[in-house]
Amino acid sequence: MTFSILHIAPGDPAVLMAGEEATPADVEAMRVALGFDKPFIVQFGKWSGRLLRGDLGTSIFSQHTIVSLMKPRIEPTLSLAIIAISLSIIIGVPMGVLAAWNQGSFVDRGVMVFAVLGFSIPVFWLGFLFIWAFAVKIHLFPAVGFVSITDGVFPFLRSITLPALANAIPYSALVARMTRSTMVEVMQEDYIRTARAKGLTERVVNVRHGLRNAAIPIVTVVGLVFAGLVGGAVVTETVFAIPGLGRLLVDGVVRRDYPIVQAMLMVVAVSYVFVNLAVDITYAFLDPRIRY
Repeated sequence: MTFSILHIAPGDPAVLMAGEEATPADVEAMRVALGFDKPFIVQFGKWSGRLLRGDLGTSIFSQHTIVSLMKPRIEPTLSLAIIAISLSIIIGVPMGVLAAWNQGSFVDRGVMVFAVLGFSIPVFWLGFLFIWAFAVKIHLFPAVGFVSITDGVFPFLRSITLPALANAIPYSALVARMTRSTMVEVMQEDYIRTARAKGLTERVVNVRHGLRNAAIPIVTVVGLVFAGLVGGAVVTETVFAIPGLGRLLVDGVVRRDYPIVQAMLMVVAVSYVFVNLAVDITYAFLDPRIRY
C-alpha cells in the first residue's frame, strides 16, 4: 500500500533531479536511469525482492544506501524517544494517581486542566516557546542541534532536554488522564474493598492492588507513543534541527525520494510490531491471568 500511494502521488523525482531547465528528453532519460519507466508491478517486484534480502535501497539523490543514511540518525531518535517517554511516565503516572486518590478535589481538577491543556498545545509551539525561554533568554540550553553521549553526558543532556520536554508534556498529559480514569475504575472493584477489609494500609491497597491492575491500559498507551517516537518525532526533530530519522523522512518527502520514504515507513511499521510484542509480554507480568 505504501509503495502504491507514493507512486501515484503527484510529483516526479526525475523532474527535480534533471533541473528546471531540463528538456523533456532529459527528464525521460532520468526516468530511465532511475527505473521509473518500468511498469508498476516490475518496480514493486524489484523493491520487494531487495527488501526480502534486507536491502532497503539507495537514495535517489545522494546515491548512498538508505541503511548508511539511517545509522547515524538512530542515536538521536532513540535518545529523544527514550528520554521523552521516561519523562512522560515520571510526570504523568504520579499526577494521574494523585488525581484518582483525590477525586473531585482541587488536585484532581488541576490535573485534569493540565491533561486538557497539555494534550491540546501543539508540539511545535512548545518547542519554539522552550527555545525562546531557555535558549534565547537565559541561555540555559542550546537552541538546536544534538550532541552524542559519546561526547560527554552533560553536553548530551543539555542538547536533548528541550526537545524531550516538548515531546513529554503532551504525552504526560495523555498518560495522566489515562492513569486517572483507569485508577478511578479499578478503585471501585470488589477486590479493592476486600483488600481494605483485610486491614491492608491504604498505600498497599492503592499501589499493589490498584495501580498494578490499572497499569495495563497505561502500558498500552505508553507503548503506542514510544513506537511513534522511535519511528521519528518529525515535528520535534525539525524544530530543534536534530539529525534523526524524522528529519530523514521529511527530507525524503520534500525531495520525492521514494526509497527513503518507503524505508522510513517500513521502520515505523516494524517499530509498532516490536513494541506491541513487548507490551503483550508485559501484560503477562502485570496480570498473571493472562497467558499466551
